[in-house]
Amino acid sequence: MVIAVDVGTSSARASAYAVDGRAVSALYHQVPYEPRVTADGGVEHDPGVLLAAVATCLDAVCARAGRAAVRAVGVTTFWHGLCGFDAAGQAVTPVYMWADSRSARDAGLLRDALDEAGLHARTGCHLHSSYWPAKLRWFARERPAEARRVTRWGSFGEHLELTLFGEAATSVSMASATGLFDVAAGTWDAEALAAAGVETRHLFRVVDRAEGRRGLRREWAARWPALHAVPWLPAVGDGAAGNVGSDCLGPDRIALNVGTSAALRVATGGAQPPPPGLWRYGVDRERLLLGGATSEGGNVYAWCREVLRLPDDATLEQRLEAMTPDAHGLTVLPFLAGERAPGWRGDRRGAVAGLSLDTGPLEIVRAALEAVALRLALVYRLLAPHAAREHRIVASGGAVTRSRAWTQMLADALGHPVTWSHEPETTSRGVALLAWHALGALPDLAAARAPLGETFEPDRARHARYRDALDRQRALDERV
Repeated sequence: MVIAVDVGTSSARASAYAVDGRAVSALYHQVPYEPRVTADGGVEHDPGVLLAAVATCLDAVCARAGRAAVRAVGVTTFWHGLCGFDAAGQAVTPVYMWADSRSARDAGLLRDALDEAGLHARTGCHLHSSYWPAKLRWFARERPAEARRVTRWGSFGEHLELTLFGEAATSVSMASATGLFDVAAGTWDAEALAAAGVETRHLFRVVDRAEGRRGLRREWAARWPALHAVPWLPAVGDGAAGNVGSDCLGPDRIALNVGTSAALRVATGGAQPPPPGLWRYGVDRERLLLGGATSEGGNVYAWCREVLRLPDDATLEQRLEAMTPDAHGLTVLPFLAGERAPGWRGDRRGAVAGLSLDTGPLEIVRAALEAVALRLALVYRLLAPHAAREHRIVASGGAVTRSRAWTQMLADALGHPVTWSHEPETTSRGVALLAWHALGALPDLAAARAPLGETFEPDRARHARYRDALDRQRALDERV
């Protein structure tokens, strides 16, 4: 078996998988956590908390695995996270998350000063607060004392490697989502580095995902003896692993993931520049993804659950299913963490219009979930022409696959059938399959394709209502 370590925005997980992509029974452990959120738009994680969560997950899985043979450890973590390290390799900053919008002003200044179209074509990333150029400029200005301590910048994946092995590298997958990496050239981009105020020496060496590392430091080898001599593969982005884990490996399948945020992604051939509004990241040097991620997803539902007086989940689901689409009279901009695709305005904020005395919590939550679906419909309009004419949309992520009502909203808003992935942990499964592929035991990733789950068909009348709702949402967006 291989062990998959999945470090997400809201929890860490460790699990084990056989070469055919099946999860090994009982070898799973999850530790939840929450990022620190600040009033000025900050969203950050303590790298020590994340590391402790990973260690706890591996403790549990290794204890239950006993003498079972482990062939490798695959790691996946959230894209875009930025962490600073000192000369000794110690993390000296928080992990600044994709949702941290404090650098939105810096992103605007960069857009005014640089050729964004050229940078977008090379790096696959827009100039936006979720990416590293704007974040690094913000950090240098707002945290000068801390900036003087930083000698290198990386992600949580590098923090994990530095802690366990004493050295680290950045995978092509993680580098491709920083806004600093020229995907076609396979090198850090000189103009993007200059814009960010860093040099190549301030970053880690870029490696492909098969370049594993062996030989844990003594304390970790004693803690996990079964993992000491096996290869640990460099972290890949969670979206890349998600496409592999949901078997969306070609243009015939679009991966739809709704976790804390949401995204639509399709595998493409070659390193053609992405169209405006979308991004291009890598699984590795050969496999690239075209897609668009929104900053809103399950976090909008979580906000509604925390703020509104909602019934229990089962009752809420029944009532949502019984409601008529877009009959609440509300228009919602769900930008609780700014906007990413397709407009890339990090300083946007949420809004609810159309409130009246008879508006209740159910109307607000229904409108908010529909609003997320409408934003994804905008992304789908841009992405669909780059997929095969006959394609499936395969949905994963607990935020949506636990809700038939929300999945139906998505199918109706997109105007295309949405099929649930049968795999509950697509990201973990994906990084496990990539590990088996790196070992040579799974030459063809598509050979492990798993059956799909239920399909939700769109209704034409509801799709028409949602087209009108999207026009109304865009008009509100322009006004505010």
